[in-house]
Amino acid sequence: MRSANRLTKILLATSVGVLVSLALAALPVHRARVQAQADSPDPWSSSQTVQPADLALELAGAASAKPTVICVGFRPLYQGAHIPGATFHGSTSKPEAVVELKTWAQPLPRSTNLVVYCGCCPMPKCPNIRPAFTALRDMGFTHLRVLILPNDLNTDWTEKGYPVSKGN
Repeated sequence: MRSANRLTKILLATSVGVLVSLALAALPVHRARVQAQADSPDPWSSSQTVQPADLALELAGAASAKPTVICVGFRPLYQGAHIPGATFHGSTSKPEAVVELKTWAQPLPRSTNLVVYCGCCPMPKCPNIRPAFTALRDMGFTHLRVLILPNDLNTDWTEKGYPVSKGN
């Protein structure tokens, strides 16, 4: 009986030791993930993004599944070429354009499938995409995504042969 108690204590201590070791081993990985998220200048997660090829497929699909596409770039770029069906809401680096975007979005159901893009310049430098995304996210939109255009609309959309519209 005494040896069974001793064996139980040894097994328990070993199990606790293994669990503590596993937890300590996982800490650097967890810290790295948390730090990477904190270092990111982007207010969106990877699940809140869409690649050009995927968006092109969505736009070619059934009308009921098509997202509402929002352009938050500069008017001359929108007039030169924009994603078909995209609504123009101006350069959201300016507070008045953010107000206009929020006014437009106010009556929409918060479950509306929205895709925001700018395409004026390389994404890390874009002055428009982050304010637009943040404003819509803060309004409570639950199916909000950002179109990933690493370089610009011309390079990452138009030159790849995806559909464009021109003019107003």
